[in-house]
Amino acid sequence: MERSKGTSPEPYLRIIGVTKTFGNLVAVDDFSLDVMEGEFICLLGPSGCGKTTLLRIIAGLEEPNTGKIYQAGREITHLPPRERDFGIVFQSYALFPNLTAAQNIAYGLQSRKLPKEQIAKRVAELLEMVGLPDVGHKYPSQLSGGQQQRIALARALATSPGLLLLDEPLSALDARVRVSLRLEIKRLQRRVGVTTIFVTHDQEEALVMADRIVVMRAGRIEQVGTPEEIYRHPATPFVADFVGVMNFLPGYAGPTPNRVRCGSLEFQCANPHDLAPDTPVMLTIRPEDIRLGVDDLSAPNTTTTRVEEIEFLGSFYRLMLRLDALGDTTRLVAEVSSNRMRDLKIEYKSTLSIHLPPSLLHVYPAEMSGIEARA
Repeated sequence: MERSKGTSPEPYLRIIGVTKTFGNLVAVDDFSLDVMEGEFICLLGPSGCGKTTLLRIIAGLEEPNTGKIYQAGREITHLPPRERDFGIVFQSYALFPNLTAAQNIAYGLQSRKLPKEQIAKRVAELLEMVGLPDVGHKYPSQLSGGQQQRIALARALATSPGLLLLDEPLSALDARVRVSLRLEIKRLQRRVGVTTIFVTHDQEEALVMADRIVVMRAGRIEQVGTPEEIYRHPATPFVADFVGVMNFLPGYAGPTPNRVRCGSLEFQCANPHDLAPDTPVMLTIRPEDIRLGVDDLSAPNTTTTRVEEIEFLGSFYRLMLRLDALGDTTRLVAEVSSNRMRDLKIEYKSTLSIHLPPSLLHVYPAEMSGIEARA
């Protein structure tokens, strides 16, 4: 059964001030989030940041200490799992080993005492939907990891839940299967239209799959935004460092709001900071945003550098660059296409010009970061 995206301006899922502690450990700390109907939300963060605990609270598998949760306008904060409207898929699949794939999918439908013909039709529809129409008779032990995860997903969708909860469902799979299955899950979610909360520590999964990403740290939200917003405009150094690769250059706020001093270099920034002159800062830029081999050395944010390391990564190269003006410990990581690498004839110990576009530089107060300069 396909579900069209709702047009209501009201959130489908509301999480308001949820806190969960285990003894002295604060797993989820005053967490609030609105999720619209049909959205695909990724909870992203390192191990121990509280994302799985939050998912379990939404499912009713954990009780919050404080806060409220509403689904489709109904408070579900203290309802048992069986009285909530969700399907869930775990990292371990959790299929019943003594039941066939078809029987696993049918399990929730049978508990609702639906007619056998209706159940059989729904199971066949779901097997087709997940691309496994011919494995209904097989047991989990006869299926690959990717096939088991598809069956677990079909079982979660069998009762047409309003909410789908996915707890690191791809982390146990090998890389090739993981890449394939994440695209299938996203396509299936769009087709069905089910509101989805996906827990992951894998930034690439979140960037590829999410409508919005919720970056978590120590039980709290660091930033919420689209994948593009999270990647291009990280709100904190933690987000900048956790999502993608980022260069961090220690420096000081310059005499005007659009200037930063790093070593003996002064950089222009298109996004003005509001810091007093000489305030310690971190200047950041993505490796792919560094321009190599520029002709005009008099242009702002342009200098020369020496190549200290080269990593070949197939379609692109990753370079470790030394700028004497930044001191002995600071290095820049740059990424360049194989074609550009060849055109510029870049080699180990090459000297070349680089440009850091002002619009792609971000400035953070040093005390926010807790991040050492990359060496």
